[in-house]
Amino acid sequence: MRAYRQAIRFDRCSMVAQGGRTWHKGMAKAEQRMKVTVLGSGDAFGSGGRYSTCLHVAASDGTVMLLDCGATAMLALQRAGIDRNTVSAILLTHFHADHVGGLPFFLLDALFESRRKAPLTIAGPRGVEDWIARVTDTAFPGFGTNSFPFPIHYVEVTPEAVAEVAGHQVTAFPMDHDQRAGPCQGYRLARDGRVFAYSGDTRWTETLVPLAAGADALLIECYTYDKPLKNHLDWMSLAARLPDLTARRIVLTHMGPQMLANQDKATLECAFDGMVIEV
Repeated sequence: MRAYRQAIRFDRCSMVAQGGRTWHKGMAKAEQRMKVTVLGSGDAFGSGGRYSTCLHVAASDGTVMLLDCGATAMLALQRAGIDRNTVSAILLTHFHADHVGGLPFFLLDALFESRRKAPLTIAGPRGVEDWIARVTDTAFPGFGTNSFPFPIHYVEVTPEAVAEVAGHQVTAFPMDHDQRAGPCQGYRLARDGRVFAYSGDTRWTETLVPLAAGADALLIECYTYDKPLKNHLDWMSLAARLPDLTARRIVLTHMGPQMLANQDKATLECAFDGMVIEV
């Protein structure tokens, strides 16, 4: 939690770290097109006391999107003091609870606490609308049939076509994780000449190469250090393929206990709750 508070304080200071450089706020402001705040960098088990996956993506015009909305997303949003009504879209990589489990609570809050009026876009892999109906009805039986006082628009994002979500051009790439909770996808978000790439959950797959190609920043999962798994990446496998990942900056996330215990051995940055990535 100390790291989280420090990160929030650091972001409010006059300087922001970006890819090994230091920028004064107001200096080269036109280059700061997208700000990604890692609200949750944890795994499904809350290893290291970290929140489950949730990224707050803010464009230069103030448009806000959540990339994944894990089970603890509402806690992370509240802790960071974020007005939920500023979120115009939620983009999901797949439908495991540590990536989508916070969405029923987000909708409940929108209905009864935040009193949302503005439209909300929920985007994700093929079948997203049916998945969300099942998730919300499991969390709160009958809730999915409620009439909401704001429009909810569902957008299917598939590898076959670029989609627009909250002003971002979103390109999907198939990942190799658990098709029972999918399709599982990684995304490239492009806006104002900048590209942020995110792997979601996956083991090594060759589609990570085009996902990362030339991106300004890549956030990639790294669950274990040297223990290969059939549905998650380990550091040793990832390190062997790093020359193929040509993103300008690469940050590790979704670390389990073994990776957390060995993160000092990694040659890349490791995400933490509250980390801010300027793209």
